[in-house]
Amino acid sequence: MSTDRPSRFASRPSPKPSAPPSARALPPLNAATLLRALFKRPRRKSGARTPRTVFRLAAIDAVQLRRYRDALGFPGQGIPLTFYYLLAQRAQVATMLDQDFPFRLPGAVHTENALRVETPARPDAPLLLATSVAVQPPAEDGAVYATLDTIGEQDGHTVFACRSTYLMVRGQRARRGNQPHARPAAAALPALAAWRLAGNSGRAYAALSGDWNPIHLWSWSAHLMGMRRPIIHGMHTLARACAELELAGGRPLVALAGRFRAPAPLGSELVLGADLAGGGYVVNSGGRAVAEGSFQLAPE
Repeated sequence: MSTDRPSRFASRPSPKPSAPPSARALPPLNAATLLRALFKRPRRKSGARTPRTVFRLAAIDAVQLRRYRDALGFPGQGIPLTFYYLLAQRAQVATMLDQDFPFRLPGAVHTENALRVETPARPDAPLLLATSVAVQPPAEDGAVYATLDTIGEQDGHTVFACRSTYLMVRGQRARRGNQPHARPAAAALPALAAWRLAGNSGRAYAALSGDWNPIHLWSWSAHLMGMRRPIIHGMHTLARACAELELAGGRPLVALAGRFRAPAPLGSELVLGADLAGGGYVVNSGGRAVAEGSFQLAPE
């Protein structure tokens, strides 16, 4: 996992969807996407360019939006901040399936995510999603991270920005006697809410999001991928945290940044701790942090 502090979008991501005529239809995310990812061959050439894409979504699926709000506990009738990730994820996965993306998707680990909304989208209007990729230089242990920035634009105005960081190449384990510094413990914050992950939570979220990664579905599929138990999607954890923070704060969130620190197995209980005034949160399970980061409520 990355050890950098979660980003608050100090700088705006660079891509701008400025050429609507060249935009392709936003591809769906489903089990067929997983099959495409399994058979993609990476092009890892030194100095090769990374893809930049622009996709067009005709309209937000009202049924999917309603199901998302109901399943994750969001109040009201608006578009939750974390719902925009479902759109960004489709654009980002399609970008990573581009032949110019130099890695395969299987085995990639989502380590950080940051979302910001600037102007609420009109669900019935077209939305452009522009994505760019930055591959970071290898870390000392050989780990390689890729950052994907997606901007959603409607009628010439930025609606949201999403930055996702993935571990694409795992680093070598440190030798005995040369261990890295221990990861600092997450800050202790007042408990705000708790929820237990049902055994079918991964499949339910997959049906909402289209993310059918086998590590989230069943015990046997997780075992095939080298996991002892199926785990919940990291963005399910952030979405549940987002909903609880909105309920406690009485206002929608306009920014949410998170770092995924440990997997959360299905069947476990998650506890959200938060500082509503300071804008920090942590989600714990079994005494360890599974996610932590920062948030910003909409102005009163």
